[in-house]
Amino acid sequence: MDDQELITQTEAGVLWLTLNRPARHNALSPTLYEALLETLAAAATNTAIGAVVLTGAGASFCAGGDVARMSRSSEAQKASEAERVAALRRRTGIVEILHSMPKPTIAMMRGAAVGAGLSLALACDLRYGDTSVRMRTGFANVGVPGDFGGHYFLPRIVGPAKARELYLRSPMLSAAQATELGLLHQAFDPEQLASEVTDIAQALARGPQPAIAHIKANLNDGLTLSLADMLDRECVRHVQCVDSPDHKEAARAFVEKRPPNFQHT
Repeated sequence: MDDQELITQTEAGVLWLTLNRPARHNALSPTLYEALLETLAAAATNTAIGAVVLTGAGASFCAGGDVARMSRSSEAQKASEAERVAALRRRTGIVEILHSMPKPTIAMMRGAAVGAGLSLALACDLRYGDTSVRMRTGFANVGVPGDFGGHYFLPRIVGPAKARELYLRSPMLSAAQATELGLLHQAFDPEQLASEVTDIAQALARGPQPAIAHIKANLNDGLTLSLADMLDRECVRHVQCVDSPDHKEAARAFVEKRPPNFQHT
Protein backbone atom coordinates (compact mmCIF):
# COMPACT_ATOMS: atom_id res chain seq x y z
CA MET A 1 0.00 0.00 0.00
CA ASP A 2 2.77 2.49 0.96
CA ASP A 3 4.47 1.88 -2.41
CA GLN A 4 1.42 3.08 -4.33
CA GLU A 5 1.59 6.66 -5.55
CA LEU A 6 -2.18 7.03 -5.08
CA ILE A 7 -3.78 5.46 -2.03
CA THR A 8 -7.55 4.98 -2.29
CA GLN A 9 -9.98 4.22 0.51
CA THR A 10 -13.78 4.29 0.60
CA GLU A 11 -15.58 4.74 3.89
CA ALA A 12 -19.19 5.76 4.60
CA GLY A 13 -19.73 6.72 0.96
CA VAL A 14 -16.61 8.92 0.81
CA LEU A 15 -13.73 8.13 -1.53
CA TRP A 16 -10.42 9.28 -0.04
CA LEU A 17 -7.61 9.83 -2.54
CA THR A 18 -4.17 10.34 -1.01
CA LEU A 19 -1.28 11.52 -3.17
CA ASN A 20 1.53 9.35 -1.84
CA ARG A 21 4.91 10.74 -2.79
CA PRO A 22 5.74 12.48 0.51
CA ALA A 23 9.51 12.54 -0.10
CA ARG A 24 8.80 14.67 -3.20
CA HIS A 25 6.06 16.73 -1.48
CA ASN A 26 3.56 14.70 -3.57
CA ALA A 27 4.83 16.15 -6.83
CA LEU A 28 2.90 14.72 -9.75
CA SER A 29 4.50 11.88 -11.73
CA PRO A 30 3.31 10.06 -14.89
CA THR A 31 2.13 7.15 -12.73
CA LEU A 32 0.24 9.46 -10.39
CA TYR A 33 -1.43 11.34 -13.27
CA GLU A 34 -2.75 8.09 -14.74
CA ALA A 35 -3.92 6.76 -11.38
CA LEU A 36 -5.84 9.96 -10.67
CA LEU A 37 -7.46 9.96 -14.11
CA GLU A 38 -8.59 6.36 -13.90
CA THR A 39 -9.79 6.54 -10.29
CA LEU A 40 -11.72 9.80 -10.70
CA ALA A 41 -13.36 8.66 -13.95
CA ALA A 42 -14.57 5.50 -12.21
CA ALA A 43 -15.76 7.42 -9.14
CA ALA A 44 -17.81 9.80 -11.25
CA THR A 45 -20.24 7.01 -12.20
CA ASN A 46 -20.06 4.92 -9.01
CA THR A 47 -23.35 5.30 -7.14
CA ALA A 48 -21.76 3.97 -3.94
CA ILE A 49 -19.59 7.08 -3.74
CA GLY A 50 -21.25 10.29 -2.58
CA ALA A 51 -18.22 12.53 -2.12
CA VAL A 52 -14.50 12.58 -2.94
CA VAL A 53 -11.70 13.91 -0.75
CA LEU A 54 -8.29 14.62 -2.28
CA THR A 55 -5.36 14.95 0.11
CA GLY A 56 -1.63 14.38 0.35
CA ALA A 57 0.57 12.12 2.45
CA GLY A 58 3.08 13.70 4.80
CA ALA A 59 3.61 17.40 5.29
CA SER A 60 2.43 18.71 1.88
CA PHE A 61 -0.69 18.62 -0.25
CA CYS A 62 1.00 18.76 -3.66
CA ALA A 63 4.05 20.63 -4.94
CA GLY A 64 2.77 20.46 -8.52
CA GLY A 65 4.71 18.93 -11.38
CA ASP A 66 7.94 17.15 -10.52
CA VAL A 67 10.47 19.81 -11.57
CA ALA A 68 13.43 17.52 -10.90
CA ARG A 69 11.98 14.92 -13.28
CA MET A 70 11.32 17.64 -15.86
CA SER A 71 14.98 18.67 -15.68
CA ARG A 72 16.18 15.12 -16.21
CA SER A 73 13.86 14.44 -19.13
CA SER A 74 14.09 17.75 -21.00
CA GLU A 75 17.36 16.96 -22.76
CA ALA A 76 16.12 13.60 -23.98
CA GLN A 77 12.74 14.88 -25.20
CA LYS A 78 11.89 12.95 -28.34
CA ALA A 79 8.16 13.54 -28.72
CA SER A 80 6.91 16.24 -31.07
CA GLU A 81 5.33 19.40 -29.71
CA ALA A 82 1.89 18.23 -30.86
CA GLU A 83 2.36 14.89 -29.07
CA ARG A 84 3.46 16.62 -25.90
CA VAL A 85 0.46 19.00 -26.03
CA ALA A 86 -1.90 16.04 -26.48
CA ALA A 87 -0.33 14.18 -23.56
CA LEU A 88 -0.59 17.24 -21.32
CA ARG A 89 -4.20 17.83 -22.32
CA ARG A 90 -5.02 14.23 -21.39
CA ARG A 91 -3.48 14.73 -17.94
CA THR A 92 -5.46 17.93 -17.40
CA GLY A 93 -8.59 15.80 -17.63
CA ILE A 94 -8.00 15.30 -13.88
CA VAL A 95 -9.18 18.82 -13.04
CA GLU A 96 -11.98 18.57 -15.59
CA ILE A 97 -13.39 15.54 -13.79
CA LEU A 98 -12.92 17.06 -10.32
CA HIS A 99 -14.87 20.14 -11.45
CA SER A 100 -17.61 18.46 -13.46
CA MET A 101 -18.25 15.07 -11.80
CA PRO A 102 -21.74 14.86 -10.25
CA LYS A 103 -20.38 14.51 -6.70
CA PRO A 104 -18.88 17.04 -4.29
CA THR A 105 -15.09 17.10 -4.36
CA ILE A 106 -13.05 18.33 -1.41
CA ALA A 107 -9.37 19.23 -1.15
CA MET A 108 -7.98 18.57 2.35
CA MET A 109 -4.64 20.35 2.54
CA ARG A 110 -1.57 20.56 4.70
CA GLY A 111 1.60 22.37 3.78
CA ALA A 112 2.41 23.29 0.20
CA ALA A 113 -0.18 23.57 -2.58
CA VAL A 114 1.84 24.96 -5.46
CA GLY A 115 1.55 25.10 -9.26
CA ALA A 116 -0.52 22.23 -10.59
CA GLY A 117 -1.08 21.21 -6.96
CA LEU A 118 -2.84 24.52 -6.37
CA SER A 119 -4.84 23.97 -9.56
CA LEU A 120 -5.97 20.55 -8.30
CA ALA A 121 -7.28 22.19 -5.15
CA LEU A 122 -8.99 25.00 -7.07
CA ALA A 123 -10.81 22.44 -9.23
CA CYS A 124 -12.44 20.96 -6.12
CA ASP A 125 -15.80 22.25 -4.90
CA LEU A 126 -14.58 22.77 -1.34
CA ARG A 127 -11.11 23.43 0.07
CA TYR A 128 -10.13 22.97 3.71
CA GLY A 129 -6.70 23.10 5.27
CA ASP A 130 -4.82 23.50 8.49
CA THR A 131 -2.67 26.38 9.64
CA SER A 132 0.41 24.95 7.89
CA VAL A 133 -1.05 25.53 4.40
CA ARG A 134 1.05 27.56 1.95
CA MET A 135 -0.39 28.32 -1.50
CA ARG A 136 1.40 29.69 -4.54
CA THR A 137 0.87 29.71 -8.30
CA GLY A 138 4.59 29.14 -8.75
CA PHE A 139 4.61 28.75 -12.54
CA ALA A 140 6.51 31.94 -13.36
CA ASN A 141 9.22 30.85 -10.93
CA VAL A 142 10.04 27.88 -13.17
CA GLY A 143 9.63 29.72 -16.47
CA VAL A 144 6.23 28.45 -17.63
CA PRO A 145 2.77 30.08 -17.81
CA GLY A 146 0.88 27.29 -16.07
CA ASP A 147 -1.61 24.54 -16.79
CA PHE A 148 -4.28 22.41 -15.09
CA GLY A 149 -6.98 25.06 -15.29
CA GLY A 150 -5.61 27.62 -12.87
CA HIS A 151 -6.33 30.45 -15.30
CA TYR A 152 -9.97 29.29 -15.37
CA PHE A 153 -10.50 28.72 -11.65
CA LEU A 154 -8.42 31.41 -9.97
CA PRO A 155 -10.10 34.51 -11.50
CA ARG A 156 -13.50 33.03 -10.64
CA ILE A 157 -12.51 32.53 -7.01
CA VAL A 158 -10.46 35.65 -6.20
CA GLY A 159 -11.43 37.98 -9.07
CA PRO A 160 -9.52 38.87 -12.25
CA ALA A 161 -7.30 41.58 -10.73
CA LYS A 162 -6.11 39.46 -7.81
CA ALA A 163 -5.59 36.46 -10.07
CA ARG A 164 -3.25 38.53 -12.25
CA GLU A 165 -1.21 39.49 -9.21
CA LEU A 166 -1.04 35.90 -7.96
CA TYR A 167 0.14 34.62 -11.34
CA LEU A 168 2.51 37.44 -12.27
CA ARG A 169 4.13 38.03 -8.86
CA SER A 170 3.62 34.51 -7.45
CA PRO A 171 3.57 35.35 -3.74
CA MET A 172 3.46 32.58 -1.15
CA LEU A 173 0.15 32.81 0.71
CA SER A 174 -0.32 31.72 4.31
CA ALA A 175 -3.38 29.79 5.42
CA ALA A 176 -4.86 33.00 6.83
CA GLN A 177 -4.28 34.91 3.58
CA ALA A 178 -5.68 32.04 1.50
CA THR A 179 -8.79 31.92 3.68
CA GLU A 180 -9.32 35.67 3.36
CA LEU A 181 -9.16 35.36 -0.44
CA GLY A 182 -11.52 32.38 -0.56
CA LEU A 183 -8.86 29.92 -1.68
CA LEU A 184 -9.54 28.07 1.55
CA HIS A 185 -13.07 27.82 2.87
CA GLN A 186 -11.73 27.30 6.38
CA ALA A 187 -8.41 26.67 8.10
CA PHE A 188 -8.55 24.32 11.10
CA ASP A 189 -6.01 23.52 13.77
CA PRO A 190 -3.85 20.62 12.54
CA GLU A 191 -5.30 18.12 15.01
CA GLN A 192 -8.86 18.98 13.94
CA LEU A 193 -8.49 18.96 10.15
CA ALA A 194 -9.09 15.27 9.40
CA SER A 195 -12.10 14.91 11.70
CA GLU A 196 -13.71 18.13 10.47
CA VAL A 197 -13.30 17.19 6.81
CA THR A 198 -14.54 13.67 7.52
CA ASP A 199 -17.73 15.08 9.06
CA ILE A 200 -18.26 17.42 6.10
CA ALA A 201 -17.63 14.73 3.48
CA GLN A 202 -19.79 12.12 5.16
CA ALA A 203 -22.67 14.58 5.57
CA LEU A 204 -22.50 15.32 1.84
CA ALA A 205 -22.33 11.60 1.03
CA ARG A 206 -25.48 11.01 3.11
CA GLY A 207 -27.31 13.77 1.26
CA PRO A 208 -29.73 13.58 -1.68
CA GLN A 209 -27.31 12.64 -4.44
CA PRO A 210 -29.40 13.64 -7.51
CA ALA A 211 -30.15 17.04 -5.99
CA ILE A 212 -26.51 17.60 -5.04
CA ALA A 213 -25.42 16.62 -8.55
CA HIS A 214 -27.90 19.11 -10.01
CA ILE A 215 -26.76 21.85 -7.63
CA LYS A 216 -23.18 21.33 -8.78
CA ALA A 217 -24.25 21.29 -12.45
CA ASN A 218 -26.27 24.49 -11.94
CA LEU A 219 -23.35 26.26 -10.33
CA ASN A 220 -21.01 25.20 -13.13
CA ASP A 221 -23.50 26.21 -15.82
CA GLY A 222 -24.07 29.54 -14.10
CA LEU A 223 -20.46 30.51 -14.85
CA THR A 224 -21.11 30.70 -18.58
CA LEU A 225 -24.86 30.71 -19.38
CA SER A 226 -27.12 33.71 -19.83
CA LEU A 227 -29.77 34.30 -17.17
CA ALA A 228 -32.54 33.00 -19.45
CA ASP A 229 -30.64 29.82 -20.26
CA MET A 230 -29.75 29.34 -16.60
CA LEU A 231 -33.38 29.67 -15.58
CA ASP A 232 -34.29 27.02 -18.16
CA ARG A 233 -31.72 24.60 -16.74
CA GLU A 234 -32.74 25.29 -13.14
CA CYS A 235 -36.41 24.66 -13.87
CA VAL A 236 -35.80 21.30 -15.57
CA ARG A 237 -33.51 20.03 -12.83
CA HIS A 238 -35.71 21.33 -10.03
CA VAL A 239 -38.85 19.64 -11.38
CA GLN A 240 -36.95 16.38 -11.87
CA CYS A 241 -35.99 16.42 -8.18
CA VAL A 242 -39.49 17.40 -7.02
CA ASP A 243 -40.68 14.11 -8.53
CA SER A 244 -37.87 12.10 -6.92
CA PRO A 245 -38.05 9.67 -3.98
CA ASP A 246 -35.54 11.85 -2.13
CA HIS A 247 -37.84 14.88 -2.15
CA LYS A 248 -40.79 12.80 -0.99
CA GLU A 249 -38.69 11.31 1.80
CA ALA A 250 -37.48 14.78 2.84
CA ALA A 251 -41.08 16.03 3.00
CA ARG A 252 -42.16 13.04 5.15
CA ALA A 253 -39.14 13.51 7.42
CA PHE A 254 -39.99 17.20 7.86
CA VAL A 255 -43.55 16.38 8.93
CA GLU A 256 -42.37 13.55 11.19
CA LYS A 257 -39.61 15.74 12.69
CA ARG A 258 -36.78 13.31 11.93
CA PRO A 259 -33.66 13.35 9.73
CA PRO A 260 -34.36 12.18 6.17
CA ASN A 261 -33.00 8.84 4.97
CA PHE A 262 -32.06 9.46 1.35
CA GLN A 263 -31.68 6.73 -1.25
CA HIS A 264 -28.24 6.38 -2.81
CA THR A 265 -28.95 4.70 -6.13
